Amino acid sequence: QVQPVESGGGLVHSGGSLRLSCTASGISLEDYTVGWFRQVPGKEREGVACLSSSSGKNFKDSVKGRFTISRDDVANTVSLHMNTLTPAAPGVYFCAMEGPILRVGRCFISDSVYTHWGQGTQVTVSS
Repeated sequence: QVQPVESGGGLVHSGGSLRLSCTASGISLEDYTVGWFRQVPGKEREGVACLSSSSGKNFKDSVKGRFTISRDDVANTVSLHMNTLTPAAPGVYFCAMEGPILRVGRCFISDSVYTHWGQGTQVTVSS
C-alpha cells in the first residue's frame, strides 16, 4: 500500500514562501510520478505541479515562475517550493503518486492520473 505523507503546511504572510514535502515508505520516489494538488472548500481540487520519474515538470499557469518542484533521492522526498504566495494560495495541499512509472519524461496535473493520495496539509496565507 503506497501512502503519501505530506508535511510543511502552516501559516505564512502574503508574499512569503513555504515548502511542502511529501514522502512514502517502502517505495523509491524516483520511480514514481508525484503531483501536488490544492483544494479549497466548495471548489474542485486543482493540480498545482508534478514531477515525473525522469524529472519532467509541469505547473499550473498561475504558479509558473513562483513555484518549483524537486526530488531528494537520498531523503526520498518530493518538495513543492512555493514563493511569493498570494491570497489565492490557501487551501489543503495534497500529494499524490502514481507508479512505478520508469523513464517517463512528462507528467500531468490531472487528478485522474494518480492512484495514491495523502491526507493533505493546510496552507494559510495571511494578508
